[in-house]
Amino acid sequence: METDLRLESSLWVGNKRYRGVLTGWHFNWTEVDKKNRDKKTISVPVSEVVGVEEGRVEILPQKSVEDTDKDFTVFYVKRSSSGGSYGLLWRLGRTQFSCPSRVLRDQWTQHLRTALKTHSPLRPHRLLVFVNPFGGKKKGRQIYHSLVAPLFELAGISSHVIVTDRANQARDHLLKKDLTGFDGVVCVGGDGMFSEILHGLIGRTQQEAGLCENDPTVTLQPCPLHIGIIPAGSTDCVCYATVGVIDPVTSALHIIIGDSQPLDVCSVHHAAALVRYSVSLVGYGFYGDVLAESEKHRWMGPLRYDYAGTVVYLSNRSYAGIVQYLPADPLLSSPRDKTRCLSGCRVCSKSTERLFPHSSDSGSLYSSHFSQFSSDSEEGEWVSVEGRFRCVSLTCMSSSCPKSPLGLSPSAHLADGTGDLILVWDTHPLGFLKFLYRHTSTQDQFDLPFVEVHRVKAVRFSLPAGKEEEAYEEIGGIDEEGRGYVETISRNGSQQQLAERGGGQEMANEQKTVTPFLCGLCCSKAPALSVWNCDGEILPFTDIICRIHGQLVRLYARGIEDRAAMHSCSEEKEKCERRCLSHK
Repeated sequence: METDLRLESSLWVGNKRYRGVLTGWHFNWTEVDKKNRDKKTISVPVSEVVGVEEGRVEILPQKSVEDTDKDFTVFYVKRSSSGGSYGLLWRLGRTQFSCPSRVLRDQWTQHLRTALKTHSPLRPHRLLVFVNPFGGKKKGRQIYHSLVAPLFELAGISSHVIVTDRANQARDHLLKKDLTGFDGVVCVGGDGMFSEILHGLIGRTQQEAGLCENDPTVTLQPCPLHIGIIPAGSTDCVCYATVGVIDPVTSALHIIIGDSQPLDVCSVHHAAALVRYSVSLVGYGFYGDVLAESEKHRWMGPLRYDYAGTVVYLSNRSYAGIVQYLPADPLLSSPRDKTRCLSGCRVCSKSTERLFPHSSDSGSLYSSHFSQFSSDSEEGEWVSVEGRFRCVSLTCMSSSCPKSPLGLSPSAHLADGTGDLILVWDTHPLGFLKFLYRHTSTQDQFDLPFVEVHRVKAVRFSLPAGKEEEAYEEIGGIDEEGRGYVETISRNGSQQQLAERGGGQEMANEQKTVTPFLCGLCCSKAPALSVWNCDGEILPFTDIICRIHGQLVRLYARGIEDRAAMHSCSEEKEKCERRCLSHK
């Protein structure tokens, strides 16, 4: 209880005297003047205390320790504005306290550490860390060892670190190696590295549960291990959409204090086989073309996406297709309700109760088999639309990023068991440009006559009659020995899956699957088919089935913190303190 007083005494910070109070949930220190009157109070939740060390200790940028008998240092989470981002930066706050005696110093350190164990039971103790040294600006190893590892050490977290040297190494490790004793898995890299971890953990969990991932109707088992993301890639969309900032220290602190954010996952199937899992974007048309075009200009680095976007826009393409979708319950939420999925989201919290009705606490969600979709996944009637589309997109989150702060679907939720289907019908180039431009501002990109958005639980996409043969010719399908093949081409080099492929046809088939999709501005005939962009991976076929699996994984995150609400709370706290002082 808050009134449960654990320890109180005078403490000194520099030359100023403070009254330190440790209650059940908070550690407060209040400056006291010469007349023993209270001044400013600093309050830190015990759950956000990172560590307690004897002596005068500094951790970042370099560790230094001055061993003194009467001093101790408390490290904690300290929030600050993040400039243009919507989230809050977390920094390592640090305060050095001096006590009248060593005995009192030892009492403070012991009580604080006991409080940490009592009120932060979900903190990780042992983590499996994968570092991608090639992603982004190739600083993954440096970011981990200089910024993250010292924080883990301070918090008493032991880490087994693997620096990857090939594609899918992390995924393969998670599928095959013993994971006993680990509380979570951390990836130091971008969205591609996260995808490897996602596929490895989901695949491992389904294997152990005896479930077939190739069955699009199967109810998948939620993963027991949490996933932590330390951003260090070319794109860090998942980190930005779940934390609100792209900052390694902020992400490391979320991992340390054991934050837990459930996340929906979309499974993508083709021809009765699992293709991929997605958490941010499954896009056909414009977004698929941009990714395919960018692959031809990897030498440009991140600028290739801007260049590819310009080329594809000027190509002025649209594609024929049939979209079928299973609508979600409109009474629960809507993609046009102007709400945002922030930390403590009520929609997601209610969805936890709906998806896991027999679970009494979050820890029990991952201890048994579930049937979250058996009761409501197939309710309702499928809706079918046919026509020509500029783009067809399905996202399980807002998919916000620094260039599009509100994302593809600003009111999408991280953990409500649904996705947002965005249909952009064929329109004139200026209309489509207006749609794209609104992603960079606060204007409603759905308030256009050629745009539809639907909250859904499942989606099917297929080609109209007469287009299937053309799709087969452009995309591949059968090698000389009559075996089917599926190829996934990575945006950042972290994923390449080749299944049942003739070795002698490798180069020819690769050219066949990549080159025809974008012929440049000089082509006399635009391609009849696009490709699917699945979280930055090209899917070389058109007909797919997508299904949303509610809260399939959990991240070390808490959602984007509402900066305005935090500021308002701080102001109310200051007013309350001033009222208290005026009555003394």
